[in-house]
Amino acid sequence: MNFDHIFDQLDIRTEPFAICEIHGTCHVALKPDAAVTLHYILSGEGQIKTRERPPIKIARGSLVLIPSLNSHEVLNDGATVVPGPSCKPAALNLAQILKSAPDAEPSASRLVALCAHVNIGLMGATDLVNLVREPLVTQASEGSGLLVLVDTLMREISDPKVGSRALIRALLLQAVIAMMRDGIATRDSTMEWMIALRDPVLWKPLCAMLDNPGQPFSVESLADISGLSRAAFARRFSEAYGTGPMELLRELRIRKAAELLRNTDLPVKRIAGTVGFSSRSAFSRTFEATSGQSPSAFRRDARAS
Repeated sequence: MNFDHIFDQLDIRTEPFAICEIHGTCHVALKPDAAVTLHYILSGEGQIKTRERPPIKIARGSLVLIPSLNSHEVLNDGATVVPGPSCKPAALNLAQILKSAPDAEPSASRLVALCAHVNIGLMGATDLVNLVREPLVTQASEGSGLLVLVDTLMREISDPKVGSRALIRALLLQAVIAMMRDGIATRDSTMEWMIALRDPVLWKPLCAMLDNPGQPFSVESLADISGLSRAAFARRFSEAYGTGPMELLRELRIRKAAELLRNTDLPVKRIAGTVGFSSRSAFSRTFEATSGQSPSAFRRDARAS
């Protein structure tokens, strides 16, 4: 199975875009979310800081995908102390920003970013987003195809017409494919998960875990799905994905739980059982270790945002 097969099946959904303006020494702290977070930097320079990773330098044209359940901060490099950050629906001021962008000099004290939550999936195998484990960063340089894509995307967001929703989804999918293709071409370590998807022997057990992480899978049952012995499957999986199948399954369960916490009113105990945990306490400990928040706090913040 080659990468084209995977790209052919990519699907993408996004929630409403927002424009974040970060002034002076201020920053925007973003709590964990069940979806990937997309940032596109319109002007200014700064950093994105995530837990347990080096800061990511950002500037105009930076396109960054932050994995699900990763709290992070977007910081401006400006030194002037001015009023704090603001995040507003993109339609409120994106059109004005685009109109003034070609002629205006970017303010040294302001970082402006287009942001959204994004769900990336595969037709027939949902929640591909849960395989994205490290931030994916691309710089859209002047004259590049990626920059043209994003500029077109922003103009559709700022001035929606009939068909804009479908066009925005298509443009965003093209931009994500371009980011992934660049990562593969440069052998970016953040794209290692694509190797596991490309392996036809691992495809069926991966799809089984992605589609229904709450099932009581074991290394033995996943090996049976792959047609390999237990030892051969475990070795092949670890070499392709960089972790054992049970470690991945635990991550998938936590991310599925985050989606249920965010989008349903199911009790925490019921969610714990649905995603394969034998007790609420074991689930809560694992969820907090992964996201930095208890399930109840995560649900409260997700609803508030």
